[in-house]
Amino acid sequence: MEQLVEWDKAFFLYLNGQHTPWLDPVMTVLSHRLTWVPLYLCLLVFIIRRHGRESWVPVVGIIITILLADQVCSSLLKPIVGRFRPSHEPSLDGLVHIVDGYRGGQYGFASSHAGNTFGLAMFFILQYRRVWKWTWVLLPWAAIVAYTRIYLGVHYPGDVIVGALIGMLAAYAGSGTSRGLRKAIHGRRPTSAV
Repeated sequence: MEQLVEWDKAFFLYLNGQHTPWLDPVMTVLSHRLTWVPLYLCLLVFIIRRHGRESWVPVVGIIITILLADQVCSSLLKPIVGRFRPSHEPSLDGLVHIVDGYRGGQYGFASSHAGNTFGLAMFFILQYRRVWKWTWVLLPWAAIVAYTRIYLGVHYPGDVIVGALIGMLAAYAGSGTSRGLRKAIHGRRPTSAV
């Protein structure tokens, strides 16, 4: 386990060290949740156009996905594991590229940014891949958001990978809930394209 932690630190220092002044503000903007509100609104419009009055069904699935991912990462793992973010790790003092003094909270394992974005991406893939072939583009989006956390010095690669896995697992729960609700409403087994 100690060897994995050391590899994680070394990989973090390599990735975090690949910075340039012009990228700092770009990564800050890409990391901010409000930046992606237009994307979220577009996804909501897609849902409303697809489901009409039953739009609440996939919205409930998304809420469950995000709540599960966020709570497991932030409320469960961060305080239990208690792993300092790179920006708070004393052994990395002076080695981490910090942007505009932003250091995040004390603990970073696992990344809720990665959990939430990968959860949302996977929910759309599970629910709509048969009717919207471009759902896969949400995975590179989630990866970019997750990478910004490493660039900004507030997460190790391991934090991001575990957060992404948690988010994708949460999406299965959210997607299953949506399918179950549709089945209850229509009295039949729905397909993922419904």
